[in-house]
Amino acid sequence: MKPASPTAAHGTLSYEHAGVNYDLIDPLKVSAQRAAAATAVQLQAHGFDEVQASRGESAYVVDLGPFYLASIVECLGSKALVADEMARLTGRSWYDGIAQDTIAMAVNDLITVGATPLVVQAYWAAGGSDWFGDAARAQALVAGWRKACEVCGVAWGGGETPALAGIVEAGRIDLAASCTGLVSPKERLSLGDRLGAGDAIVLLASSGIHANGLSLARKLVERLPAGWLTEVAPGLGYGEALLAPTTLYSPVTEALWKAGIGVHYAANITGHGWRKLLRHPAAFTYRIRQVPAVPPVLRFIQQQAQQDDFEAYGTLNMGAGFALFMPAAQADQAVAIARGLGIDALVAGTVEAGPKRLIIEPLGIEYGDDALQLRASG
Repeated sequence: MKPASPTAAHGTLSYEHAGVNYDLIDPLKVSAQRAAAATAVQLQAHGFDEVQASRGESAYVVDLGPFYLASIVECLGSKALVADEMARLTGRSWYDGIAQDTIAMAVNDLITVGATPLVVQAYWAAGGSDWFGDAARAQALVAGWRKACEVCGVAWGGGETPALAGIVEAGRIDLAASCTGLVSPKERLSLGDRLGAGDAIVLLASSGIHANGLSLARKLVERLPAGWLTEVAPGLGYGEALLAPTTLYSPVTEALWKAGIGVHYAANITGHGWRKLLRHPAAFTYRIRQVPAVPPVLRFIQQQAQQDDFEAYGTLNMGAGFALFMPAAQADQAVAIARGLGIDALVAGTVEAGPKRLIIEPLGIEYGDDALQLRASG
């Protein structure tokens, strides 16, 4: 292992030190949104229209008349690199969980708009044909993919398995998934038009780091005494804790709909951490009065990276993987439904009239309107 750089060895380790700078990435996203929005007129030739409010949300929505069609494509990111390192150290394939992570990245985004996921497609791009020659690893990926589809109630439609030597590094694989779903009936659409002061904020617990923040987590290993095997809790190593599969939240959103609970808005807490609670474009103040327990691996990362709460909660999910905004009268029932499905939840706060900001009272931190810039304006 190479010695840590002075920045990595001493002081705060930020996401930017790990090679991820959203100040550089987000402007491209906004530029792409503008170009993409100009293509919406193409739908009219087919007799359909986009739901313009879905631009800048986690999934894109098209009005097909009797129902809405929602779609999303997402990649896993660098979590597979952790699985590869842990396989080398333990002799175990971790790709069943990696498969769930990949599907969760797409499904958990799709359901934010009120969609029922229907079909998942796979994109497995390896650095060479040899990757697929490891039968145990390849079959773990297949089995995990199928199991995650079954949990979400979706069909696995197909996929693409290119061998991209020279593009993907040898011995590695780049994983992604697309997901298509329906918003039916149409009143289930949750793009925030009903979001208002007085709504409750319900947070669903995460299982750990999920699949965001892994660049930071992998950079951090350079300063750990036992590397991936460093304990973050008694009997739990760092690498193993990072590989806890991402929670699939679609069973909760489906159960809430069946119970008659109206979700006004939803946010998948991924990159940008809790700043994702500011995703809706309207001006509201989001006041958090209770925070969930922080998984040991995330607390460990915060401590070892020497991040204060402002940095940690603005980067990682810190125990909250998904946010639901709903009528306050239904919030306790929503928590009970989630817990009945094995996913912890809590009524964390409320939406208030006021300037756009997120106030996390127990931690004494605040994020303003400029903390999240994911939308094209004008």
